[in-house]
Amino acid sequence: MDTENHEAVPLHLPTREKVTAETETGPRTETQIVDDELDSRRSNIFSIHKDIHSNPELAYEEFKAHDAFIAVLEKLGFDVTPHAHGLETAFSTEVGSEGRLVIFNAEYDALPGIGHACGHNLIASSSFAAFLGAAAALKASGKPGRVRLLGTPAEEGGGGKLKLIAAGAYTGAAASLMVHPGPGHKLDGNVRGVAFVRMLANVKMRVYFTGREAHAAIAPWDGVNALDAVCLSYNAVSMLRQQIRPYERIHGIFPSAGERPNVTPAECCVEYYIRSQTRTGAEALWQRVLKCFEGAALATGCEMRAEGLNSYADVRPSAPLCSEYVEVMPKGTVAYAEPADFLAGSTDMGDVCYACPGFHGAFGIDTQEGEANHTKGFAAAAGTDDSFERAMECGRGMALVAWRVLSDDDFAEKVHREWVEDMKLAAEGK
Repeated sequence: MDTENHEAVPLHLPTREKVTAETETGPRTETQIVDDELDSRRSNIFSIHKDIHSNPELAYEEFKAHDAFIAVLEKLGFDVTPHAHGLETAFSTEVGSEGRLVIFNAEYDALPGIGHACGHNLIASSSFAAFLGAAAALKASGKPGRVRLLGTPAEEGGGGKLKLIAAGAYTGAAASLMVHPGPGHKLDGNVRGVAFVRMLANVKMRVYFTGREAHAAIAPWDGVNALDAVCLSYNAVSMLRQQIRPYERIHGIFPSAGERPNVTPAECCVEYYIRSQTRTGAEALWQRVLKCFEGAALATGCEMRAEGLNSYADVRPSAPLCSEYVEVMPKGTVAYAEPADFLAGSTDMGDVCYACPGFHGAFGIDTQEGEANHTKGFAAAAGTDDSFERAMECGRGMALVAWRVLSDDDFAEKVHREWVEDMKLAAEGK
């Protein structure tokens, strides 16, 4: 769709009212300021939505998405840092000074072969909308505070936010927010979103088995078969699944399992994701899985080496931020907690939740049975105008939550206090 012809439809959604600025016609509420800003910038936000969806790019290759954001932000008068924090496809822009800092996360990487089947174009557009709305409210208020839009590449396995955390991108943040699309057909009634979304910690490992090659017909007794170790470990892990908790997951693939049938494989490897409810739980489960690999190596005479990949912590949402989000969204459309099967999986936003108070809400888009995240049907649904409208609605809600953090000292302290207590629980493995 031509973005120039995308008609701006004003948002008229109920929420609390609080005077934050004066205009020629009298006082405006922060809600009106956010709504006016999103109405006036709708075509800019829609262009990001369409550009990213139409040009899917894999982790750390999101050059078109990066450049599209830079172009639109600079056109709107923002100072932007391209290639931010040492990442070629990250960017950062910020408004305000002093005071508390709120960060919005814009993801935009796609999946191999199925495009934006996780809807990161909607994450990007909703965070862009939230940033614009919150920035407008902050500017109109004249109060101290900072709002940052952070382009966060490579969520799909690349651990982009892990590198941003290490580079200090989240240091000192009072809150970090984003929303994620999910399958709308799994939500009931008028509910089209969820505030408090827990996601699993994920320990990601690559395991190498090294044996000795031989001709499989002439002298098989000279070989040490690394593929045997792979198969034995796979069966051991499969048996282990009987003794894990309902919320735990173990799944893997064989990236390398030999080259020719008549050559005993000397080098093979597997990749596994080990998920549990907490980071501590996932690490403990990995130790059990590791024994399967060690046992397979011992039984076959192979050597074994394990290499850690980009492991993700569990998402630990801020309860005060989630409650506020439910409050500012249209009545009855956002549930506080999600159905058990709505948005499972793992994300590097979990690690952000360990760095500062985090919000990782979810919203449903129009999908059918069998069209959950990471399917072609979900990719198609992520590109519709209706999905864009839902992303805009969520962006508006996040802007209002951010404004509450920036403007309300008591609320900001409550958010921080709850996060400190939750980090104590996390340290205990709870």
